[in-house]
Amino acid sequence: MFTHIDKNGDANMVDVSKKNDTLREAIAKGSIILNEEIINAIIENRNNKGDVLSTSRLAGIQAAKKTSDLIPLAHNLNLTKIEIEFSIDNKNNTIDCKGLVRCFGKTGVEMEALTSVSVALLTIYDMCKSFSKNLSISKIMLLKKSGGKSGSWSK
Repeated sequence: MFTHIDKNGDANMVDVSKKNDTLREAIAKGSIILNEEIINAIIENRNNKGDVLSTSRLAGIQAAKKTSDLIPLAHNLNLTKIEIEFSIDNKNNTIDCKGLVRCFGKTGVEMEALTSVSVALLTIYDMCKSFSKNLSISKIMLLKKSGGKSGSWSK
């Protein structure tokens, strides 16, 4: 059943006013495939645009806060925690991103976690595209969510 469709089949924001406030948390992840030259430039902070990972972390945090501006039926939430982590895999020339989002509210934060990871990875792409256009963002997915009536879920 699609909760965002009304009886006429039209898109509709879900009414969460009768839901209980609970602690909500979601964790998402994704990856960007680069190349050895770009990975080394990031590690050595040799990008002309600045510190790639710090800038991307801030972009991911800001994106989580702006999710309801980007996703038409997402609720505006009072987020209490946003955490963006990066890990560099030199062997596979990838940077993995993990985003955690938390709030105390009536609806979940899965979209905020997914948006934070997506925008953090897009920011890495933007800051590194002068090295190469052959970059690939992949495997963006929800890893875990908790809180609310449906309870906890993990991949």
